[in-house]
Amino acid sequence: MHLGVNIDHVATLRQARYATMLDSHNTEPSVLEAAYAAMKGGADSITLHVREDRRHMQDDDARTVRREIPLPLNLEMGATQAMLEFALSLKPDYVCLVPERREEITTEGGLSVAGHEAELQPLVAALQANGSKVSMFIDPEPEQVKASAAIGAAMIELHTGRFANTLGEERKAETARLVAAATLGHELGLEVHAGHGIQIANLAELNEVPYLTELNIGHTLISRAIFTGLTSAVQEMKSAIESYKW
Repeated sequence: MHLGVNIDHVATLRQARYATMLDSHNTEPSVLEAAYAAMKGGADSITLHVREDRRHMQDDDARTVRREIPLPLNLEMGATQAMLEFALSLKPDYVCLVPERREEITTEGGLSVAGHEAELQPLVAALQANGSKVSMFIDPEPEQVKASAAIGAAMIELHTGRFANTLGEERKAETARLVAAATLGHELGLEVHAGHGIQIANLAELNEVPYLTELNIGHTLISRAIFTGLTSAVQEMKSAIESYKW
C-alpha cells in the first residue's frame, strides 16, 4: 500500500502569520522543506490542495513542489474552469477532484458525482488527456462509485471522515460501507484510495477494507510532527500501514 502525504497544514501554519508577507525572508515553515522531509520518511507521493480562495497552499507552492520534488504530485482541486486551467499548466501526476465550500475548515464530505456527470466528464477527459490520472473524492456510496466509473475517472478516493469520527456500532456500519464501495470500485476497474481522518489508532479497522492501493494522510502527520519531526511521523505511518493484508 502506498502512502500519500498531504502537506496542506504546513501552509496553514505559515499563512497564520505570513499570509500578507510571503516574500519576507522570515517566512516559515517551508512547504518545500516539508515535502523533502516527507520524502525522506518514505512518502510515495505528495498531496496538496490549492483551494480557490488560496487559504493555505498558493500557486507557487504547487509549482515549486512539482519542480523540485522527484515524487508523484497529487493535486486536490475543486471542479471549476479556473482550477482546470491551473492544473493543465501544472501537469501533476494525479488530480483528485474534491468539493469545496468557502466556510468549511477542511473538506467535509465527498464530491457529488452522480447527477453531475455532464459537467464533470469533460473536465476529467481534459485532465487525463493532459497526462494526469484523475481521482474522484467520494463518499462510500454505490451511486457515486458507479458515476465515477461512468465519467472515465481512473481512481476513486473514498472519504473516510465518517468512519474516523464514529465508534462502536456506528464505526462497524461505516466500515461496511467502505468495504462495499471499495469492492464495487475494484469490480468496475477503478483504483481505490482512501483518505480523511485516518490515524494509526484506526488503521486496524480500516484494514478490513479490501483493494486499497493508497492512503492519503495529512493532519495527523503534521500534528505528530510537532513532537517528532515530519520525517519520523511519516516513517511511523509507513511502518503502520505495512500490516495491510489485501
